[in-house]
Amino acid sequence: MQNTLISEQRKERLKRTVGSRLSGLTIVAEGTHLRHNLSAIIRSAESFGVSNVHLISSEKQKMSGAAKGAERWVNLNIHNNTEQCFCLLKEQGFKIFVADLQADSFTPETLPITEPVAIVMGTELVGVSEQAKALADGSIMIPMYGLTQSLNVSVASACVLQRLSTRMREAGVGAMSSEGKQELLENWLNRDLIEKQQRQNRQRLGEEK
Repeated sequence: MQNTLISEQRKERLKRTVGSRLSGLTIVAEGTHLRHNLSAIIRSAESFGVSNVHLISSEKQKMSGAAKGAERWVNLNIHNNTEQCFCLLKEQGFKIFVADLQADSFTPETLPITEPVAIVMGTELVGVSEQAKALADGSIMIPMYGLTQSLNVSVASACVLQRLSTRMREAGVGAMSSEGKQELLENWLNRDLIEKQQRQNRQRLGEEK
């Protein structure tokens, strides 16, 4: 009965969105300082159907603030340091690639996608840390053909995620499991229900005043 508070149109929209979620692709922001860049990275991840985002920083309050809003639709994992984050990802079966200009770097077109992939973006000024480079399985770069040979970290994130997510869907890899999709859909519907009930309660209390 309570589910009738959520329209069928809303349910179908959430179901379609969950159906395209990828669990085999994630992005890691390592020490990204500017809040607007963090927010843009998270929004890009959500837009391309990435279900998990990892943020590495000791400044948890700032990281959480940057994620406000987008955190409704992605799972945010905040880590104190790079080693902690990488250990977790490797335990989950991810191959880790840092965004870095190296002679043997892959591109978004050539990066192997047969296994889960984690892309690590670094700070605005110096890129990924030496520790991240040492612990990673490889590197990725975006081919550029203009005089400007660098992109804003959030723009670079969007470019990489767009191509990798498209390749994964075309190849039929990286999709979230049926169980994971069902759990995610139920979580979203329950949250929508609670929020609608809260709005209705506030409206009723306002009318009673």
